Amino acid sequence: MKKLLAGLLPAMLLVAACGGGGGTTSGTGGETKEVTLTLNWYPYGEHAPFYYGVKQGIYEKHGIKLKIQAGQGSGKTVTATGAGQTDFGWADTSALATAVEQGVPAKSIGVFLQTTPASVQFFTDKNIKKPEDLKGKSVATTAGDALTKTFPAFLKQNGMQESDVSIQNIDPAGKMAAVISNRTDVLLGFASDQGPTIKEKSGKDVSYLRFSEFGLNYFSNGLLTSKSMLQKDPELVKKMVTATQEAWAAAEKAPEAAAESMKGAAEQLPSPTVVLEQFRTTLTLLHTEATKDKAPGVNTAEDWKKTIDTFQKTGIIKEASDPSAYWEESVAPKG
Repeated sequence: MKKLLAGLLPAMLLVAACGGGGGTTSGTGGETKEVTLTLNWYPYGEHAPFYYGVKQGIYEKHGIKLKIQAGQGSGKTVTATGAGQTDFGWADTSALATAVEQGVPAKSIGVFLQTTPASVQFFTDKNIKKPEDLKGKSVATTAGDALTKTFPAFLKQNGMQESDVSIQNIDPAGKMAAVISNRTDVLLGFASDQGPTIKEKSGKDVSYLRFSEFGLNYFSNGLLTSKSMLQKDPELVKKMVTATQEAWAAAEKAPEAAAESMKGAAEQLPSPTVVLEQFRTTLTLLHTEATKDKAPGVNTAEDWKKTIDTFQKTGIIKEASDPSAYWEESVAPKG
């Protein structure tokens, strides 16, 4: 019996850490509610604060038993969140804005990546230095992710159009393989995601054309929920926001430990070295000039207006609405 219990204990702890089980349990601060968070994609270094927050007991302290789920692109995560298929989502703001314009009842409750990590990625020996160098190149992208919306805007911002490149829709793992094998010249991805993995697998240097460095910066990934959740359980939303802000602040101070907390998060998880590099890159994206002295996740209405105007001018959305159409400031991070 002792051997049986010893074997069961690690599994029980793993279920607790991942938010397994259902219903409401008793936590250190009273009732603890199981909450689902669907990511923008499979887990990678950017997501370390969520896993670190679980491991450090931050979410539990705020009455939340967090279950983290992989996503299949920001667009799908926004739609699932608006439909109540997940309690909270982690997705790109461009995908949220597009969905809101289409009537999806989802709202941001705090953007954490306030400089976009969107980029064109390629081996350095391709000698691509500026957007114009992409003319005639093959571009690997994935249908349904945020970059399918913003890449045309990036091209337009730099005097180009989609017909100047050859778009190839490939699954996430496939587009990295396509670049490594030279079946495509470049891929679209987050600078905090694919590049370090490609470098590790190929042994070759990777370079980037970052959208933010070529005239197209905007809010990127953040926390969102449904209008229904905001109406029926605003207190839970506030707890989730507070816990997430605390988790990100703690992870920012301990990047190695935060990256380590992701061990075993998914079969697709990159190596520990890549996860740490991804998270360190993520930490460079947390603020604008207006929020550089603020805690993670704090937004300003002016920054929201700039992002919305950028989306409207580049055709990501047709009409620019007030920030309140996309962002629920009443529950958003403070401080």
